[in-house]
Amino acid sequence: MCGIAGSLQFSSNSNNYELQATTLKMSDMLVHRGPDDSGIWVDDTVGVALGHRRLSILDLSPEGHQPMVSACGRYVIAFNGEVYNYLEIRMELEGQSQRIAPGWRGHSDTEVMLAAISRWGIEAAVRRFVGMFAFALWDREERSLHLVRDRMGEKPLYYGWVNGTFLFGSELKALRAHPAFRAEIDRDALALFLRHNYIPAPYSIYRNIFKLIPGTILTIRAASKDSRLSPVAYWSVKECAEAGERAPFEGTEEEAVACLESLISSSVRQQMVADVPLGAFLSGGIDSSTVVALMQAQSDRPVKTFTIGFEEKGYNEALHAKEVAQHLGTDHTELYVTPAEARDVIPRLPALYDEPFSDSSQIPTFLVSQMARRHVTVSLSGDGGDELFGGYNRYFWGRSIWNKTGWLPVPARKVTASALTALSPRTWDALFDKGGGLLPRAARVKAPGDKLHKLAEVLPARNPETIYKMLVSHWKNPAAVVIAAKERPTVLTDEGQWADLADFTHRMMYLDMMTYLPDDILVKVDRASMGVSLESRVPFLDHRVVEFAWRIPLKMKIRNNEGKWILRQVLYKHVPRELMERPKMGFGVPIDEWLRGPLKEWAEALLDEKRLRDEGYFDPRPIREKWQEHLSGARNWQYYLWDVLMFQVWLEHQ
Repeated sequence: MCGIAGSLQFSSNSNNYELQATTLKMSDMLVHRGPDDSGIWVDDTVGVALGHRRLSILDLSPEGHQPMVSACGRYVIAFNGEVYNYLEIRMELEGQSQRIAPGWRGHSDTEVMLAAISRWGIEAAVRRFVGMFAFALWDREERSLHLVRDRMGEKPLYYGWVNGTFLFGSELKALRAHPAFRAEIDRDALALFLRHNYIPAPYSIYRNIFKLIPGTILTIRAASKDSRLSPVAYWSVKECAEAGERAPFEGTEEEAVACLESLISSSVRQQMVADVPLGAFLSGGIDSSTVVALMQAQSDRPVKTFTIGFEEKGYNEALHAKEVAQHLGTDHTELYVTPAEARDVIPRLPALYDEPFSDSSQIPTFLVSQMARRHVTVSLSGDGGDELFGGYNRYFWGRSIWNKTGWLPVPARKVTASALTALSPRTWDALFDKGGGLLPRAARVKAPGDKLHKLAEVLPARNPETIYKMLVSHWKNPAAVVIAAKERPTVLTDEGQWADLADFTHRMMYLDMMTYLPDDILVKVDRASMGVSLESRVPFLDHRVVEFAWRIPLKMKIRNNEGKWILRQVLYKHVPRELMERPKMGFGVPIDEWLRGPLKEWAEALLDEKRLRDEGYFDPRPIREKWQEHLSGARNWQYYLWDVLMFQVWLEHQ
């Protein structure tokens, strides 16, 4: 795991020394991603520069140093990530001809990648790679720069044109370090941020700076100054999902469970290869418990596992994780943090995430990464299980709402929505409290008034996808909150990017895999872990597991209104069912309570009406209305307010 940065200057008179100094400045902004080593490679005759910061995981010797030049001398690479099947590729190269792999200098995956690209070409080689990666490859013969990102988007890569210079880097802070960079906030991207709590690819918070789409290759030729760049896909979730539906798995349930366990076990086994200490995050949920169980089944010593605990009962998974760890016999470490310790992370968030990001589970994710780094350099996680196997509550909500109301005419649903909002959430809460003993257990929910108002928001939806969009949206009309903004097209609004899938639940899972997974979940984990120089690996996102998951019929994923049925069957081979049968718990912190309590003054200062007006990004009125309603307890607007607060803190940090 590393950090990369660099540039391609078409009209520059920069000499070798100037290019090296600028690139060193850019790559040094990524020292947290690679504290063990650094390197620069430049060619001032064409104005190209590659920078690298190294976190040594495989081949700790100087032979793993980057940027690395291929044995044939044609290619130079700056690489962030891991190619887990590099030993298989190395054997294939050696088996074909001694001329293809003429004497290895070391045993790094980087050297094997270069040999593979030299033999098969970049796209054919990348299709063979199993792993997580983002890399820049300079072709000295064709004088072209290739940027490549892994299939699922585990590793980040930003790029863009600034005053005739093409810049790229693992994080925005590297691009900002270039003297040509001009930081112009993109108001349209800010509107998207308020809707999603992240900025969806390909956009970034800055105008003309983009995220490379997962599973694509972007090529820039030194002879061309055309700034219109179009990434080319070498793999896509859309094709994967549609292919899975065309050719579903036709074996028995037992065969499907066995096949899935074999694939995940193989992925786990490959991802346990490291020349440094390795462990795993363990929340005690289905996903992380499955990963840890399969790690322990293949290890001859106790696997190191890590959990963060909180005193607040509704947010504490540490007790469940401890029970799973004891059953599996792992070397378990848990750390209970106080609310004050958790809140102390907030000032670090702008530097960690580099652009506005407001998934509040970023706080515990950073804390567990920080704890794990004291013991290991690599940690496996269970991310991706919800998207692959149907674990999110919105899959049940969205399907239920559409099945129960979709047949009604839209005007009738609008009338029902108006009736639900005729009473305030507080009044609904009082009515539910008064009749609580008479209500069925399923109707006894926390904050019923707030949930009924949220239901009213989605009832008028004209199609299932609109319900999904409303369920995943925070601010429902963010362009009305951000001054002079217009939401740009995204996967959610561009029907041309939707997969042709028969079932609404599968369509929701697909959209999550295209948006929420790479732009929220994987961003959260990458920045939190790399912020403390910890490599995080995600076994479920091996593309072979993903491709098989899309072949699994939905009835094997969701059964009896419970998600991840097939994954549970894998886990139950290793962990007793009774340890896992409990309601799903999110990995979060009580932001709603903090904003009414210890964070109130901090938030008030950031949401001050005059301040908002003077900064000129937001219309203060809807923000102040929600802030006052939240303080009064009339509504829980924690997600909406946290979006604005995280932008305000980020802006203050600029």
